[in-house]
Amino acid sequence: MLLSDEYQPPETLLGSLDIFVFSLIAGLLIYWFFFRKKTEPVLDLKTFPATSFIEKMKKTNRNVVVFYGSQTGTAEEFANRLAKDAHRYGMKGMATDPEEYDMSELSRLKEIPNSMAVFCMATYGEGDPTDNAQEFYDWMQGTDDDLEGVNFAVFGLGNKTYEHFNATGNYTDKRLAELGGKRVFDLGLGDDDSNLEEDFISWKEQFWPAVCEFFGVEATGEESSIRQFELVVHNDINMNQVYTGEMGRLKSFQTQKPPFDSKNLFLAPVTVNRKLNKGGNRHLMHIELDIMDSKIRYDAGDHVAVYPTNDAAVVNRIGERLGVDLDTVISLKNLDEESNKKHPFPCPSTYRTALTHYLDINNTPRKNVLYELSQYTSDPQEQENMRKMASASPEGKALYQSWVLDSERNILAILEDLPSLNPPVDHLCELLPRLQARYYSIASSNKVHPTSIHICAVVIEYTTKTGRFYKGVATNWLKNKEVTENGHKHTVPMYVRRSQFRLPFKPSNPVIMIGPGTGIAPFVGFIQERAWQKEQGKDVGETILYFGCRHKNEDFLYQQELEEFERAGVLTQLNVAFSRDQEHKIYVQHLLKKNKEQLWKLIHSNNAHIYVCGDARNMARDVHTAFYEIAEEVGGLTHTQAVDYFKKLMTKGRYSQDVWS
Repeated sequence: MLLSDEYQPPETLLGSLDIFVFSLIAGLLIYWFFFRKKTEPVLDLKTFPATSFIEKMKKTNRNVVVFYGSQTGTAEEFANRLAKDAHRYGMKGMATDPEEYDMSELSRLKEIPNSMAVFCMATYGEGDPTDNAQEFYDWMQGTDDDLEGVNFAVFGLGNKTYEHFNATGNYTDKRLAELGGKRVFDLGLGDDDSNLEEDFISWKEQFWPAVCEFFGVEATGEESSIRQFELVVHNDINMNQVYTGEMGRLKSFQTQKPPFDSKNLFLAPVTVNRKLNKGGNRHLMHIELDIMDSKIRYDAGDHVAVYPTNDAAVVNRIGERLGVDLDTVISLKNLDEESNKKHPFPCPSTYRTALTHYLDINNTPRKNVLYELSQYTSDPQEQENMRKMASASPEGKALYQSWVLDSERNILAILEDLPSLNPPVDHLCELLPRLQARYYSIASSNKVHPTSIHICAVVIEYTTKTGRFYKGVATNWLKNKEVTENGHKHTVPMYVRRSQFRLPFKPSNPVIMIGPGTGIAPFVGFIQERAWQKEQGKDVGETILYFGCRHKNEDFLYQQELEEFERAGVLTQLNVAFSRDQEHKIYVQHLLKKNKEQLWKLIHSNNAHIYVCGDARNMARDVHTAFYEIAEEVGGLTHTQAVDYFKKLMTKGRYSQDVWS
């Protein structure tokens, strides 16, 4: 019988509804306790993260905890380096993901003598905390806990080309002090537009002496390389237990189960892969991914995260250079049994799988990698140069800049150019950073294409200063996902990341879209959606696009589609800057200034929303400047007032950016 609001159980039968519910729950609990072991496996509670980092620190005699807010792995890497450094000063550290612990316990840190919390905090998006630091950030905003007696230091990771440079690091440092925490050393601010690692090393070299002075400790002089993981070779293992590229659940690529996210990727079949440009020496492409059976939903303006694989030829050359059997099945097991991070990448796997799916072998290695690898050189001069490049000396910085960064030497190039360097492949795998997802602005609207996601990208390839041919990992991998006529479809491991880059809630609001090059991607989706809204009979405001490319006859992306939208009245205005079709280069910001009266009226009087997508370093800044000048010249504002005016538009969500550097 179903209980309902109208039904009242007779007093004589149950006594009361409460007794009935209590009896039912008690019965279910008794059944679960006595019979669950017969019907389902018992979960190993050791696999779950402890909720108390304080108790873990006490249990393992640690007094330094380094929390990281990391989106691409760099802040996590810096946190690991700081935790590893602690032993040189007679301290014991652990690097920790704040998402795995109850951060409200921070006030208890003072229970541990001579303790300290360090925060490596990356800023992401429009001044936001990273996904794994969001809960901690929310806690800081809402708490009034007393952090007196809690020692802390903060290093922020940001990029000066973005509006909210290092907002998360700045806020963390300020808020912890406001709550009574004791700042051990000044806030460090790393700039990825310059040299993030250099900033970190410079900060770190001043940080540790300050820690020594604060706690009255001295450096132990121990500089030896300390391995974090030990190698386990699996000579006799069922290959069904071996990872083959999955990010989370083993065999998740064979048995796909929604919901799909960064730990559970959907293998989307590629249904369209066509070249967009008609000429020139570049390859711009339009790719369509089929999400029919995934239950994945997206909105125009969202990003699709794709997980590429490294070039098989490069992987093979690393194996040949180091003389390894790449198909050896291995695990790298954390020597710290208490650590939540049991492996640096999914294990067990083969060296081939690790170097193909999990490790970044294409980018220039960081200084700490060079330092650790230097012990495996047999030539004294090569070892001296590697250690010099890893140092903070002016000579070392200059050598690292010219020999590694400017020459774009990846790990294979370094192995090839330093013949005496022969590291064990397992240590190399421990040191290399994880291969990261690539995020692309979705170039379609879910209203028009509910079962597919479209990508617009340019293939990265060029010759470096050493004469090597550099190929971007993701774009070349995508380029090779060709659609064949034999029925076989290539797949792309992916998931959708939500964005704040959204069309106005009211379709009647005018929109001004600025997106040169592949920055047009989200606007293809926006325009499709405005066309759909028109078809639904909605009052759709002016839809204006500013696009830019090199030559009209070469790389006018989506020309046919855009001109059709213009003829249909969906695109009110299509403004295109062909930068190299005349003697003087013309860019989108020049066209904005040309139409300054119309734009100011739309923005100031008609509540228009502005969207900018593309290069952050130059284009987005130049567009900013153009809008400031329009406000000054047409609106009569001073420069300070103009800057403030557009900052307020950003706060109101009327000036949105989807930019990269």
